[in-house]
Amino acid sequence: MYRIAEKKVLNPTVVQLQIEAPLVANKAEPGQFIILRVDAEGERIPLTVAGTNKENGTVKIIFQIVGATTKKLSMKEAGEYIEDFAGPLGEPTHLAGLKDVCIVGGGVGCAIALPIAEKLHEMGVRVTSIIGFRNKDLVILEEEFMNCSDELVMMTDDGSYKRQGNVTMPLREMLDSGRKFDRIITIGPLIMMKFVTMTAKPFGTPVTVSMNPIMIDGTGMCGGCRLTLLQDGKKVTKFACVDGPDFDGYEVDFDEAMMRGRMYSDFERHAYEDTCNLFKKEVR
Repeated sequence: MYRIAEKKVLNPTVVQLQIEAPLVANKAEPGQFIILRVDAEGERIPLTVAGTNKENGTVKIIFQIVGATTKKLSMKEAGEYIEDFAGPLGEPTHLAGLKDVCIVGGGVGCAIALPIAEKLHEMGVRVTSIIGFRNKDLVILEEEFMNCSDELVMMTDDGSYKRQGNVTMPLREMLDSGRKFDRIITIGPLIMMKFVTMTAKPFGTPVTVSMNPIMIDGTGMCGGCRLTLLQDGKKVTKFACVDGPDFDGYEVDFDEAMMRGRMYSDFERHAYEDTCNLFKKEVR
């Protein structure tokens, strides 16, 4: 059992937890993930590590309430426990040798991008961060990004906060003006990462994307998180849990990944509604 040391609600659909897991906290690096179960009967879900505190032995996770398990997890309070918290899993984000990096985050994906930006900042790398949200009410981690970025551009789809538009707009402007990034690291919705990659391609800037497909065991055995990459003109199957979660954006078949990601959306919606109804009955 793993104790929840702290809980913080970042916006109406996004929650931050600090989990007491000293062994994970001691080894986890930016880009890696954990797999947890809320209770003994619960499903296993992957969540990217959003930060660690080795002194306190805690691991930060930030998640969006989208299905039954994340709804159950959001109901937990500080001082309560969750069943399993296994990790770190996956490969850390490769940052060696970089001097000028652009971080592009969208929505809750910013929680995954933040520890990478912070690590780069600690390494003395110039960090340009572009983060986007649907509206002002959904903005998270603004101060944290300001503290680790040499330049921060914030976008909202509806213009309710900062600049209106999507994250590819300022990225295109920077590249058009002659900015030469060593790498673009983008994390967020699949459609966003696809268009960030398309924006960067004419300029030849390397793009790293963080993939978070359906995942079950986290060891590469179930095959649920498989992705199709195009390498040297050939289609290659990789697994996000052991080969990733980071991949070369120019190689990823985003359309297939998006199609696979929608396969269980109806099931998740029903499970989420059942969980909400059960919670309402319990509190009456």
